[in-house]
Amino acid sequence: MTEDQLAASAAGIGALADPARRALYRFVAASADPVSRDQAAAGVGLPRHTVKFHLDRLVEEGLLVTEFRRLTGRTGPGAGRPAKLYRRAAAEVAVSLPHRQYDLAGAVLADAVERSLAGTPLTEAVHEAATAAGNRVAGEAEPAPPRASALARLAKVLARHGYEPRVEAPEHTPVEAHLVLGNCPFDRLAADHTELVCGMNLSFVDAVADGLGCTGLRAELDPEPNQCCVKVLDPGRP
Repeated sequence: MTEDQLAASAAGIGALADPARRALYRFVAASADPVSRDQAAAGVGLPRHTVKFHLDRLVEEGLLVTEFRRLTGRTGPGAGRPAKLYRRAAAEVAVSLPHRQYDLAGAVLADAVERSLAGTPLTEAVHEAATAAGNRVAGEAEPAPPRASALARLAKVLARHGYEPRVEAPEHTPVEAHLVLGNCPFDRLAADHTELVCGMNLSFVDAVADGLGCTGLRAELDPEPNQCCVKVLDPGRP
């Protein structure tokens, strides 16, 4: 998780630390229709001016969204001004430290199940699904600085998905420059389904590297305690 991602998620969660905002968020979320400030004030028993402040704070933090509509159903002259209404935002806000990406794992494994039901052997299906996800992530990545190394380019993308990568280039040793992934985004799954998840990790990281054009890199399984099972080697850098 990058600093900006962490700050945005923490701000959203922090907005709910206030009991009034938490009550308003729950009231709006539980409503089948968008609610007005008056409805929210009556629903949680707070003054309207207080409710306005808290609702707008929840909008700023991405937890609620607004729309404008006349509640009377009338149109034309004399119908009055549209009311500002609030409803729950579709975006999800969560903070996990260390960063986890179980939604990504779920998407990959769901894709693999569909491929398996269509006749592809399960191991091959997981590889294909993880490769497709890695290619998709690489295709959505921002352009890297023109002089960035292949390892640095890959590290930037993997950092956004919770891997906590760091480039290590030991001097005066025969060890190749490599990328260590300090965190497994699928940690709990990996603990219970090690072979499956580590294979998925390997296929995903390898596909991201290929999708970024980092064809000289080599991802391989090299499990060590308290980090991802995958390392990425750069044979071209001593």
